[in-house]
Amino acid sequence: MHDIWNPWHGCKKCSEGCQNCYMYFLDEQRGKSGADIYRTKSGFTYPLSKDRYGRYKIQSGEQLRVCMTSDFFLEEADAWRDEAWSIIRQRPDVVFFLLTKRPERVRSCLPYDWGDGWENVFFNVSAENQKRADERIPLLLDLPFKHKGVMCAPLIGEIGIEKYLSDGQIEQVLCDGENYSGARPCHYEWGKRLRDECERHVVTFVFCGTGRRFVKDGRMYAIESSELQSSQAYRSGLSYQGKPINFKLKNLLGMPIPPERLYEPYFGEKCQTCGMKPICNGCTRCGKCEQ
Repeated sequence: MHDIWNPWHGCKKCSEGCQNCYMYFLDEQRGKSGADIYRTKSGFTYPLSKDRYGRYKIQSGEQLRVCMTSDFFLEEADAWRDEAWSIIRQRPDVVFFLLTKRPERVRSCLPYDWGDGWENVFFNVSAENQKRADERIPLLLDLPFKHKGVMCAPLIGEIGIEKYLSDGQIEQVLCDGENYSGARPCHYEWGKRLRDECERHVVTFVFCGTGRRFVKDGRMYAIESSELQSSQAYRSGLSYQGKPINFKLKNLLGMPIPPERLYEPYFGEKCQTCGMKPICNGCTRCGKCEQ
């Protein structure tokens, strides 16, 4: 996928949402251990990679999800993080989506020139249940970031976060169910509560997927296909577009980039009913949909 940057791989489980970690599952399928943490080789400098014409492969205005097979603030990655920050610093024209279950470590891991935050960094915490929401979101609100969000995934219990939305710091809430071996159920009513809370505060809510076990009106649905999970999330109508997030992206000279110069994603026919569409970089036009 062209919207993911994994400078390192592997993680240590730290909370309830980690129980059935998809990364651990996929690594096990390859005969590896997800607990083995290492710096990636060719992938580390991915945001700086260029095509044969000398142009960045990641275009201005694209969003990269960072460390989707790890945690950007993992203690074991401390030796590599400064170099990763340097890469983020070199691409002020790209949005970097950071997600962590370790917000208590963040302040001590920020770069020397952070100030009150960088416009191209979108900082998010995971909140899989009420306990973790009440533990992590207050830390999120106390940290110096220009853009903040919450990811309720895998959503394994009902969550209320309205008291954290009132001051306008949180710009987006994402929600998804659980997948792979041992997937715990995600309930429609849980997503509906989050959506209603976000709508009352005009905060964007994206229901990305139902997960493998989805409960609605008291009935459990087994939805094995990730594509079907995403399309069912779209059909639920739960996603809500709140206030737009204005990332004030700049070029290397520090000049604002006009909207017409920013990346415009392409969405194919199948993309139109995908729950991930609001937060996706678009179709890569690989041709698989036509096969």
